[in-house]
Amino acid sequence: MDIEVRPATKTEQMYCYTQSDQIMGQTGCIGHLRADMGDSGDQFFHDWTSHCERLLTPEFDDELNQVINHLREDGGFLKSRAAVSAYCYRQIDSAIDLSSQDFAFRADTKDYSYLLRLNPQKGMYTVYCYCYKREFLDHHLHQAEKGIRFITSDYTALFRLPDGGKIRILRQDGTHIDRVCRYIDDYHVEIGSSWDSIYHICQFAEQMERCHNTVLPLDTMENTTRNTRSRPKDRGDAR
Repeated sequence: MDIEVRPATKTEQMYCYTQSDQIMGQTGCIGHLRADMGDSGDQFFHDWTSHCERLLTPEFDDELNQVINHLREDGGFLKSRAAVSAYCYRQIDSAIDLSSQDFAFRADTKDYSYLLRLNPQKGMYTVYCYCYKREFLDHHLHQAEKGIRFITSDYTALFRLPDGGKIRILRQDGTHIDRVCRYIDDYHVEIGSSWDSIYHICQFAEQMERCHNTVLPLDTMENTTRNTRSRPKDRGDAR
C-alpha cells in the first residue's frame, strides 16, 4: 500500500500521546491502538480506544487494518520486538527520550496520519498508534507554528510561547508554579491539564493581574528543544 513513514518532528511527538478532548477534537484524533508483543517478542496483543466516534468510519477501519498488517509483514518494523528495536536505533533522531527508549514516527496515507510511539523494552507496550484525519492534524500543526500569545489585559504583547512550551507563574508570596501550555487558536490557550485549563488569552491576563502574579516564559520561539519540553503523561505505558 502507499504509505510514507518518517521520524516524527519534535512538535509531532506531542501527538503520540493522549491530549485533552479539545486538542484531540481539533486535530481529528479518531482513536489509538495499543499493542505489546508478548513474552516471545513476535506476538501482537492489541486494544483500541476511540476518541471521536463520528470519524470512526468503515473506510478508516479498513485502512487501519491494512496499515498495521503492512507494517507487520516480513521486513516490516512491527514484525517483532527485535525489528522495532533495530528500526528505532537505526534512526536515533526519532527518539523522544533515550533513557526511557521511547521513539516516535509519523506514517501518512492520502487521508490519514498515524503517529506511532514505539518502545522496544520487554514488559512495556511496544506500540501506541494515534490515528488522525490528516487534513485536520496538518491544519492544527500549521496554525500552532505561530505560537501562543501572552498579553496584558489591555492587549499589550508580552511574549509568544511555542506550542508545548512552559511558563512560570510567580506568585505574590514568592512561590511559583510551572505549567505546560498548548495552542488552541489565536485567542485561546490550554494551561496545565485540569478540567478548567482552557482560557481566552485576555481572561488569563486579567486573572494573573487580579492575583498580582507575574508570568514568565521558560521556552522561546527560537529555542525549542526536547530538553525544555516535559514528556507528556500517558498512563499504562507498562503492561
